[in-house]
Amino acid sequence: MNGTILNIQHYAVHDGPGIRTLVFLKGCPLSCAWCCNPESQSASTQLRYISFRCKACLECIDHCPTASVSPGNGEVHRKFDECNVCHAKYCIDTCTHDAVSLSGREISSAELVKIIAQDIPFYRNSGGGVTFSGGEPLMQAAFLLEVLRECKKLEIHTAVETCGWADRKALQNILPFTDLFLYDLKIIDPEQHLYYTGQPVDLVIENLTFLSCENADIIIRFPLIPGITDTFQNIKSIGAIMDNLKLNRICLEPYHSLGREKYDEHGMEFTLDAVQQYDHSQITAFRDFFSGRGFLCEIA
Repeated sequence: MNGTILNIQHYAVHDGPGIRTLVFLKGCPLSCAWCCNPESQSASTQLRYISFRCKACLECIDHCPTASVSPGNGEVHRKFDECNVCHAKYCIDTCTHDAVSLSGREISSAELVKIIAQDIPFYRNSGGGVTFSGGEPLMQAAFLLEVLRECKKLEIHTAVETCGWADRKALQNILPFTDLFLYDLKIIDPEQHLYYTGQPVDLVIENLTFLSCENADIIIRFPLIPGITDTFQNIKSIGAIMDNLKLNRICLEPYHSLGREKYDEHGMEFTLDAVQQYDHSQITAFRDFFSGRGFLCEIA
């Protein structure tokens, strides 16, 4: 079985215990305004154009109908919505400056497991394993299940990072093969969640409740977005849900703007209003809030 991945990161240490292999799968049902991996939202392979690398040699113009040059300043532009990701020897192979590439590639479950298994010595020495992230891994539920099964045969610790907006049956299927869920809770208010993520929050809470009732190992992941998720009411609601479900571990993920350029590079619009990044004292205050209420709180 084949799936589509964005990237494989080795020696990760912030996505579960020990040293881990981090696999980013493509596709996500949410479109969070602050998303730092916008290229993970589409399930398909996408064109990526890094304009500052372009030297305007114009070699691609004759080979790709979606590339054009501005008569005013000679800059090369891309019509992302018309690109069919042809994979042929057109703009990507023609570009000698690595300005044009693809985000996402197809891979078989067997090949992926083989790559993951290469890091087994690091897992055993550190108590680590493999973490599937995205995007939303459960968007490729059958592929994820097959890889998880094979990993468990190799006695590899498995973690799945999920936004919770997933089919219940898919969640049930992977449960026996998943040692840890890194579960995103973003916004509890229904209207705000719909506005900022594009989907209702009900399914997120229902699936979290299901996993808790099944005694799954869960760490809550909470993105801190100034003026959006960090309101007192939202933080209090996050804590209340955790208390109700008897969950005691939470990881704070402070906002950063490192993924901002990726929107332009993939022909996507960044819609989040300008926000300031937190300073150290502000992040510490959020951690102290949760720690003071009995939660085990870490900062990513």
